[in-house]
Amino acid sequence: MAFNFPFKKNNKTFRPRKEIPKDSNRYVLLEHAAKTLGTGNLKLAVVLPEGEDLNEWIAVNVVDFFNQINMLYGTLVDYCTEISCPKMSAGAKYEYQWSDERNKKPMACSAPKYMDHLMSWVQSQLDNDAKFPSKIGVPFPKNFQSECKKILRRLFRVYAHIYYHHFETVLQLEEEPHLNTSFKHFVYFVCEFNLVDRKELAPLTELIEKLVPDCGL
Repeated sequence: MAFNFPFKKNNKTFRPRKEIPKDSNRYVLLEHAAKTLGTGNLKLAVVLPEGEDLNEWIAVNVVDFFNQINMLYGTLVDYCTEISCPKMSAGAKYEYQWSDERNKKPMACSAPKYMDHLMSWVQSQLDNDAKFPSKIGVPFPKNFQSECKKILRRLFRVYAHIYYHHFETVLQLEEEPHLNTSFKHFVYFVCEFNLVDRKELAPLTELIEKLVPDCGL
């Protein structure tokens, strides 16, 4: 289960969803978060449940944001093309280049190519038990939170690109409420646990101040 949004025009995902096993504590945490989110209180939905492990909570939410953003972008793949988006950017001021373990030197690429690299990379991180342990009793690595920060920082860029370059399409598809809800949830979460630096959120500062004025930025 996850915080699913009923997209009216398209229900496909850009990459396969990452599922959390139903017999795991993370699934219980996800159910708790979904129930809290259902009250409409997004700020309360991100608070660490009493007695729970912070890393487990972060892991649950990182997986869920990957699924949310995966679905959001999946509705726009026909509109985000090599021709329409030759650069991965957020307006004229911000351009993002891709790098990873195999491509250490940042490389400029189109938005769809960047999304392809990003979603494949995040999926590989989530599927790596050494980085995201899924078995009960297996400890999280010492750098777990720093790895999650990197994932969330990059996932933010998808929101930024969508708002700057595909918002008219979002309006046409009648998906603005779902996009805004997902983004507000994301901002509350990363601010609650200081997981994305303020400078990384700069492309959408004005939007954040409007949609999430009490997030603490």
